[in-house]
Amino acid sequence: MRRLVRPLLAAAVAVGLLALPPAAGAEHDTRPHTNNMHALGHAPNPATFFGVPAAQRTVNSDIAFWGDLIFNGNYDGFRIIKNSPGNPKLISWTRCTGDQGDIVVYGDVLVRSWNTGQSTDRMCDGEVVPAGFEGFHVFDISNLEDPELVGSLELSNRPEADAFGCGSHTATGVPDLENNRLLIYNQTSGGPCPFVGIIEVPLDDPGSIQHLSDLPQRNLDGSIRTSGAAHDSGVILGDANLLAVAGHTTANVFDIGDNEFPGGSLEDPEFLFAIEEEGVCNVQGDPLCNGNWHSAGFSWDGETIILGWEPGGGAAGECAADDPVVKKSVFFYDATNNGEKLGQWTLPRDQLPTENCTIHNYNTVPLPNGNDVLVMGNYQAGTWVVDFTDPTNAQTLGWADPPALPQVVNPDGNPVNELGGAWSSYWYNGFIYESEITKGLNVFRFSGRATSGAMRLPHLNPQTQEFSLP
Repeated sequence: MRRLVRPLLAAAVAVGLLALPPAAGAEHDTRPHTNNMHALGHAPNPATFFGVPAAQRTVNSDIAFWGDLIFNGNYDGFRIIKNSPGNPKLISWTRCTGDQGDIVVYGDVLVRSWNTGQSTDRMCDGEVVPAGFEGFHVFDISNLEDPELVGSLELSNRPEADAFGCGSHTATGVPDLENNRLLIYNQTSGGPCPFVGIIEVPLDDPGSIQHLSDLPQRNLDGSIRTSGAAHDSGVILGDANLLAVAGHTTANVFDIGDNEFPGGSLEDPEFLFAIEEEGVCNVQGDPLCNGNWHSAGFSWDGETIILGWEPGGGAAGECAADDPVVKKSVFFYDATNNGEKLGQWTLPRDQLPTENCTIHNYNTVPLPNGNDVLVMGNYQAGTWVVDFTDPTNAQTLGWADPPALPQVVNPDGNPVNELGGAWSSYWYNGFIYESEITKGLNVFRFSGRATSGAMRLPHLNPQTQEFSLP
């Protein structure tokens, strides 16, 4: 098969804020917001979690970027969108009914997670996916109007997978160009699979995707964990070469290459230390102790680890005025000092008890001046911008917080609280892109000075920082 990787664009360069036409009509331009958050374009995909049967869900999930293209995953495949911040345009929608649909994009290759085994057959790009399948599908996206399914990898056929599966909940892609391949750190979809799978996608033959090994998750004392799946992971390359895995109630940090630590590599990470936080806990039946670490990221110098968790499993309203502070916070730790806690930021705007809310998916703005600015999607709390240059005293810079969603009628005819809000909010080349669960893709411009001089990137899988900054 021909080589599928487009030549990389020029190295990242500084970019200023662009002059754009007025915002396209969309609900994100009417929500409460700070004056420095400007609603721009919108690529609609109306959807519902509870108003249709599960097999018909098309709710919007995670995002990846390549050049001027946006890839917006959803519960029924992925959409490819032409990136014009003032007026993004849908190019195509490839259908694949595997829930959640976390995606990684590299050149002409797109890898999509199939999260949960189903009791009946489903479909992916016109092909039958047998009941029980969990794992990955791989697409050739060189034809943007008609991507082609070229391979799959089943991960549910292992002994410990009988009840919950060991498929793919989220995927973090790491380019290994010396070996002409894309590695995927795979977070499984089941509790009895307490490891990160390491998957290889050859870039000249992506359909031959294969499972290489499993990276065990460890407890605080370094012993191997026997339960509790990893949820998501963040990677920084360059001079840092670190992997942070958010999972269960103990996050793990690994060495994956040349840095101050000996021994680790992309294919064979070396455990460094674990992180626990008081109040980030999961005890069955305890409403105050009901979640797991959810997301992990880094400052661009690789010195600060950013961790968020998901109390209530993402469905509960955990950001109300009377909820514990720990349930509506993001946490900062020292990557160079065994994960010593540096500080935390707490959502300052109270949400209604009916609004699902958590610190969900985020990334850090690439600023050559050494400052640290975080852009976060927090479900029904919306999109937030936070300066954590001093992680002991992180400061809110801006936000756009949608009103609570109305109830919907479920397929049984009963009114229920809808799940929605910002699944992911990411900074990319001067703009903020928000995947709103029930609405589609929203674009914002943040006009605060804190992000002036941010770098322009040739592409972005937001859980992967492909270089580091001094």
